[in-house]
Amino acid sequence: MDVLFLLVPISVLLVLLLIVLFAWALHGGQFDNLEREGERILWDEPEMLRRTRLDANQVTGKSEPEQS
Repeated sequence: MDVLFLLVPISVLLVLLLIVLFAWALHGGQFDNLEREGERILWDEPEMLRRTRLDANQVTGKSEPEQS
């Protein structure tokens, strides 16, 4: 029974910490648009980013993998 005097306050502190972390994630916009992140991988790369990668690969001597 004496262990409850230790476990209950630790559990309460853990729950409070989780609530604070969840509130911080909400305030930071972590859960604003969940569908967009799942669909983002399907979108084409912007042309400027593709050119930047090509320029960087030319400097380092790497080749861009062929896309089919």
